[in-house]
Amino acid sequence: MLSALAVAAPQDSAELARQVRQFVDERILPHEAELAGEPRQAARRMAELSAAARAAGLWGSFYPQALGGRVSSLRSYLAVAEQEGRSEYAPAIFGDDATLDLHMLTRHASEDIRRRFLAPLAAGSMVSSYGMSEPDSIGSIPATMSSRAQWVDGHWLLSGRKWFICRAERAALVTVIARTAEGPLEGALSMLLVPSDAPGFGVVRPLSILGRFCGQGELLFDQVKLPPSHVLGQAGQGLALMQERLRLGRVLRSVHWLGLAQRCFDLMCARIHSPRGEQARLGDKQLARQRVFQVYQAIASARALLQDAADKYDAGVANSVEVNIAKVAASQALSMAADSAIQIMGAEGLSELSPLSGIYRTARTTHILDGTDDALISAVGRQLLDNCGEAGLDFDWPSRPVGVPR
Repeated sequence: MLSALAVAAPQDSAELARQVRQFVDERILPHEAELAGEPRQAARRMAELSAAARAAGLWGSFYPQALGGRVSSLRSYLAVAEQEGRSEYAPAIFGDDATLDLHMLTRHASEDIRRRFLAPLAAGSMVSSYGMSEPDSIGSIPATMSSRAQWVDGHWLLSGRKWFICRAERAALVTVIARTAEGPLEGALSMLLVPSDAPGFGVVRPLSILGRFCGQGELLFDQVKLPPSHVLGQAGQGLALMQERLRLGRVLRSVHWLGLAQRCFDLMCARIHSPRGEQARLGDKQLARQRVFQVYQAIASARALLQDAADKYDAGVANSVEVNIAKVAASQALSMAADSAIQIMGAEGLSELSPLSGIYRTARTTHILDGTDDALISAVGRQLLDNCGEAGLDFDWPSRPVGVPR
């Protein structure tokens, strides 16, 4: 199954981060306009840069090590991932789109699924996706999902619709959340692995985000027949697996956003120090200094929160509070950084003469993607209150391993 993939030895994350930073700055940033342009030309450039990243040993850094990953812990990967996030296009070029699915499939998929899909996904010859949101449900309330799979004659029959699904038109394998039983939600949902060539699978339409098509779309599942081996984990474990996926996925997304925020900070400071900035005496203006301070504070705070969430993840300690707070902090840091950089740069920052307009649109989507800020803030606030008695919370709360009850 893995014969085409070399099992990489762990690599120093600081050195790997430096190599990624150099690759992004020298190989990717000069081509961003092309990557944002005509789709066929953009796809050709993306493939060329991905091949170069593989040749440089920068592909799939946080894949499972048996699949070529070079970083063994999430905490160590953060420094690398932040550099991968300096461009909107870099995570895909480095193969990061497959990272989360490779971890989930490695841990929970059947032998049949692992044999069929792991190697192609890790090699970049196959694309995966994840289907959770639905047109007629509330994304933050899993109980409102209407997609269903029924057990009939030794197979699951899946029906439903999912939308705003990343890589919808390109995915060869989609992990779908669906209701497979009645009763309490904890045992009623399952994760089903749906190949895109299965009869009944269909792409309904592409969906743009803030005026740009970013690969998202709507999918239809019309009585898709799936064998038992296409259940991830066990039937009824969908809610627990969804929470596991979100804990890792939100950290991976958020640290990429932090990379974009750092780039905005760099662009803002470069403008302040530029001849035009010196002419306008931007460095002498209190509001400009305030923006520099506030953006740096937001980035540094989000970075520390992500490190804390990653440490607990690596230790197997419950970390949903840390992950969700870090996700909101990273989203806020990116929005503040993009807005401040545009404000300092002026009209040029709103135009195609800088990358900031695209980053600004990305920043706005982060408040919705992977759980809306409003939903996460409400959920974390409630969780903190539920666990906070008269004595308050310990500084190291929570400190129990995942799965161990209070």
